[in-house]
Amino acid sequence: MKMIKLVKHREEYSEEIFRLSSALPVKDALGLPDGTIEDTKRFIQRVIEEEQAGKTVPRVILNEANKLIGLTDLMFIDYDKKSCHIGTWIGHEYWGQGYNEASKIAILQIAFEELKLDYVFAGARVINIRSQKAQEKLPFIRLDVASKFPEEIKALEKKEKQPCILNVFYKEDFLNYLYDGLSN
Repeated sequence: MKMIKLVKHREEYSEEIFRLSSALPVKDALGLPDGTIEDTKRFIQRVIEEEQAGKTVPRVILNEANKLIGLTDLMFIDYDKKSCHIGTWIGHEYWGQGYNEASKIAILQIAFEELKLDYVFAGARVINIRSQKAQEKLPFIRLDVASKFPEEIKALEKKEKQPCILNVFYKEDFLNYLYDGLSN
């Protein structure tokens, strides 16, 4: 398992976030428009404000060498439904190295252990096969749950403005994996 750490956003990360998110494979996967370093600084300021308002838990992913490799966050946090959505992207040069699973484990620990949520939804655009494949590799995810959570898929597709798939992490599945599966 790769060693990563999640840290809060800071403006000093803007250049590396901009560089990584501007790489064509990442930009295309995320559906990002052409942007500037100033756009990235505004993005960081916005996510800091959203976290302070309790709307999201955005984190920067650092690898074992303390290099920024991507971002992950919990968004659309609904404490009444005890749920949220997760979003993660990893810089192209770090793809296929195990950082996705490591970052998911770290952010899901926040969701389930600190925020006391029961469900974390993971979606992907139908055209984003790479994201779907990355999610399918996770041993603690339930796949293709759109029919079970119709309001969640509807909201996701409205946000993304295109067809999506919906998967979910259940607290019980994740904690069983974390405390039983990893110890074997």
